[in-house]
Amino acid sequence: MRISEIRTLTGANVYSYNPVLIMKLYLDELTDKESYEIAGFNERLLERLPAVYEHHCAKGRPGGFVERLKEGTYFGHIIEHIALELTGMAGIGVTHGKTRYAGETGCYNVIVEYQSAKATRYLLETAVEFVEALIRDEFFDLQSRIRQASKIAAKTDLGPSTAAIVEAAKRRGIPSLRIGNGSLVQLGYGKQRKFIQAAMSDHSSAVAVEVACDKELTKTLLRQAALPVPYGEVINSEAAAVQAFKSLHAPVVTKPLNGNQGRGVSLNLTSVAQVEKAFRIAQEDSGEVVIEEMLQGRDYRVLVINQQMVAAGERVPAHVVGDGEHTIEQLIEIVNQDPLRGDGHDKSLTKITVDPVLLECLRKYGFSLQSVPQKDETVFLRECANLSTGGTAKDVTDTVHPEVTAMCERAARTIGLDICGIDLILHDIAEPLQPTDGIVEINAAPGLRMHLSPSEGNGRNVGDVIVDMLYPEGETGRIPVISVTGTNGKTTITRLIAQILQTTGKTVGMTTTDGIYINHERIAKGDTTGPRSAQTILSDPAVEVAVLETARGGLLRNGLAYDWSDISIISNIRLDHIGQDGIETLDDLLHIKQLLAERVREGGTLILNADDERLATLPEHPKVCNSKKNIVFFSMHPDHVVIKKHTDAGGTAYVLDRGWIVEVKDKVKTRLLRAADIPITLNATASYQIANALAAVAACRAYGLAGETIVEALANFDSNEHNAGRSNLYQVGAGYVLVDYGHNPDAFTSVCRLAAEWQGRRVTGVIAVPGDRDNSVVEQAGRAAAQGFHRLIIKEDEDLRGRDSGEVANLLYKAARAVIPGIECHIVLNEAEALRQAIRELEPEEMVVIFYETLEVVQKLLTEAGAVPINKIPDMKPMRSRAAANLRTAQG
Repeated sequence: MRISEIRTLTGANVYSYNPVLIMKLYLDELTDKESYEIAGFNERLLERLPAVYEHHCAKGRPGGFVERLKEGTYFGHIIEHIALELTGMAGIGVTHGKTRYAGETGCYNVIVEYQSAKATRYLLETAVEFVEALIRDEFFDLQSRIRQASKIAAKTDLGPSTAAIVEAAKRRGIPSLRIGNGSLVQLGYGKQRKFIQAAMSDHSSAVAVEVACDKELTKTLLRQAALPVPYGEVINSEAAAVQAFKSLHAPVVTKPLNGNQGRGVSLNLTSVAQVEKAFRIAQEDSGEVVIEEMLQGRDYRVLVINQQMVAAGERVPAHVVGDGEHTIEQLIEIVNQDPLRGDGHDKSLTKITVDPVLLECLRKYGFSLQSVPQKDETVFLRECANLSTGGTAKDVTDTVHPEVTAMCERAARTIGLDICGIDLILHDIAEPLQPTDGIVEINAAPGLRMHLSPSEGNGRNVGDVIVDMLYPEGETGRIPVISVTGTNGKTTITRLIAQILQTTGKTVGMTTTDGIYINHERIAKGDTTGPRSAQTILSDPAVEVAVLETARGGLLRNGLAYDWSDISIISNIRLDHIGQDGIETLDDLLHIKQLLAERVREGGTLILNADDERLATLPEHPKVCNSKKNIVFFSMHPDHVVIKKHTDAGGTAYVLDRGWIVEVKDKVKTRLLRAADIPITLNATASYQIANALAAVAACRAYGLAGETIVEALANFDSNEHNAGRSNLYQVGAGYVLVDYGHNPDAFTSVCRLAAEWQGRRVTGVIAVPGDRDNSVVEQAGRAAAQGFHRLIIKEDEDLRGRDSGEVANLLYKAARAVIPGIECHIVLNEAEALRQAIRELEPEEMVVIFYETLEVVQKLLTEAGAVPINKIPDMKPMRSRAAANLRTAQG
C-alpha cells in the first residue's frame, strides 16, 4: 500500500460538516483482496485492538465492523476503523469516518474527522504501517506511536486559554478560524472580524501590553495611582543586586524584568549569597532583573475582563506530600503521573520540572532530591505559585472582598488592559485590605487554566466573558454571505448580485473565476472560486457583504470557507466534469454542489432553478429539508408545474412571463422589469442571461433590497463593463464577435439557442473543451456545437490537462461530423490563430462566437481588429413568445 497524499478540509465538506482529513490510498497488491483472504489477519487485528469489537460500521450496532471483517471487507475500510480507534487511544478521539472509491482501480479516499489535525494525520500513516505489519505477522510498537501522537497533539493544538475562547464563540454561533500553526484565531467575518491570541484580543492596547511586560514600569504606574506595590529596583549586575538587597527590607524577590509564567523567579531571599545566585538565574531569561521586597501572605491571581473582576484563584506552589518511603525525586514522578498534568499548557495542570530554581528551593529548606519526607509532610518545591511551574489553584471567586475587587479593577484600568491577570499577595482575599497586602504583578494575556479547571472549587467560563466583551449581546460576528454554484451561469449571477448590492453603498467582497474583488477593485487575479479566496473576503475588515462564486473543485479539495450562508444559489446541474475526481454521473455532481443547499442557515434562503429536474426536487432531500430555510425557485416558464405547486403553497418564485421578470410572492404577481431592458440579455434574446438575472433578482430580494433598487441596477449592468468574458458582444467591421466562457455541452447549446434568434446570418463557433473531461462530455459538446453553428473552428486549450496535443480537438471534430456530416469544420489548435482566421474570413453580418481559454488574448486580438463593444445587434428583436426562447428540435 502507499499513501499518495493527505489533505486537510477545515470546513464543512461533502463528507462531513466537521473538519476532516482525506488520505488518498493506493492498495496496490491488496487491490480486490478482502480481510478474510489474509490468513490470521483478522485474529491478529482483534487481539491487538480488541476495542474495535464495539465499532458499529454500516450495521448500525456494536460488533458491526467485526461482522464485516469476518464476511470480508477491503483494506481501505479496515484502515479507516483502525485510525478512528487510534485517535481514541491517543486522547483525541473521533467517531466518524468513511472510505470512498477515488476514481482509479485500487485507489480509495479514507476520510476521518479530526480534533487534532497533525496528530490524526500521524495516526492515519500509523494505521497503514500497522496493517502492513499485521499482514506480515511482524511486531509493531503501537503504544509508542500512540504516545507520540499524544505529544504531537499537545504541541500543535490550541492551548487551553485560546481553546476556551473558541469554544465560547462556538456556543454563541460566532465563526472562528485558526490562522497558521500558533494560537492566533480569527473570530467573525468581514467587518465583524476580531483576533484573539491566547487571552489577548485585538482590543488589547499595544502600549498597555508593553507596560505590563515591564515590571518596574508597571509598578511605577500603579504607585502613581496610589495602589499598593512592593518597593524595589531594576539591576543588571550581581554587585548592583547586592547593593540593592542591602537597601531593602529582607526577605526579597528577584525576577526577570520582562519574564512571564514564573520563569527565573526566586523568593524569600535573605542572604547576599542567595541574592547573587538568584540574580544569575533571573538573568538567564532577561538582561535586566527586578529585585524587590517580598510581601508576606497568600498568593492569589485575579482575572479582570473589560475592567470587571470575573474570577479569582488562590495559587499553591508546586509541592509533594511525603509518605515516609519515597524520595522527593520519586514523589515528583508520582505526582507527574496524574492524568491532569501535562507538558506545557495542554492540560489543567503542568508537570513539575526539576531545574536549578527547584533545586535551590530544596537546598534552602534543607532538602535534596534524595531526601525522604516524613508521612504527610508537605515539601514545597518552589516559592512562586505559577501553574506553569507545577503549582495548583483553588477557585475563590465567590469570596473576594469588595475592597480587593475595587483595587484590581482600578489596577487594570490604570494599565489599560482589557484582559488582565493581577497577582496579589494578601493575608486573606475574603477580608478588607491590610497595610501589608499588595499587587506584585500585572499580566497581559494571562493564562486561563486555573479559572477554567481549578484543582479545587468551581470552574469559571471566563472564555464566555471574553467573547461577550468582543461581541456584546445582539452581535453575531457575521456579515451576510451569499454563495453561488452550478454548472453554468454562476460567474454572471455572482457579478450581478455584487453590482446590485454595491449600488446601496455596501462594501462588497466578491470571488469569481477571474479574481477576488472588493467593490470594483480586483485585489487578486485568477480562478478564485475556492475556499482560500473566500477566506480572503471573509477576513477583510472592510467587507460588509460577501458574494462568493463557489466551484466544484474547491468544494472537493478544501470544503467550504464558511460554516453557514445566508443565501445560496444553485443555477443548474449540467453535463460537465464527468471523469474528474471520481465523478461519473450528474447525480455525483449534484451531490457535491448540494453542500451549499445543506449549509444555508436556519431562516436563510436557498434559490433553485425549477427548470432543472434535479434541482426541482432538491428541497425534498433529507439533508436539505432538515433545517428551516426558505426555498425560492426561478424559471423561464411561468406555468411550470413546480412553480405552480410552490407558489400555490405560498412560496416565492421569480419567472419570465410575457417578456417581464415577475415576482410571485404570497400568490401575488408583481412585474419588476422587462427582460429586454437588461443589457446582458441582448434585447431579451439570450435566454440563459435572463435565467441568470432571475437568480440574481431572487437573491437580492431575499437579502431585503427594494424592487426599485434592483431594477435600476440591472438596467445599468453593462455586459462589457461589468461582466467581462461572459457573452460580450463586439462589432468588427461589417460583422460581429460574441465572447463567452462556455466549455461544456449545455453552454454550447445555450449560445446556439441564442444563435437561433439571428436568422439570416452565418454563425461560426470557435470552440474547445478542457482535456480533463471524459470523452463522452467532449463528444456531446461537439454534437451540440454542430447542431447550433453553421461552421466550426476547433481549437485547444494551452493547458492540455493530461491529453496529447490535438486529441480533444479531433474528438470534437469527429463528433461534429458524425451529427452534421457536411458541416464546415476546421482545426486550428492555437486560440489566437483560430480567432484571427475567423476574423479574416468574417462575412458581412456574420456572427463569430468564441469560447475562450484566456480572455486577455482574445481582447488583445479584438482591439487589434478595431472591435467596438455593443449591447445588441442593430436588428435584434426581443423574444416574441415562449417558443422563440427555445432552440428548435434540430438544434438540440
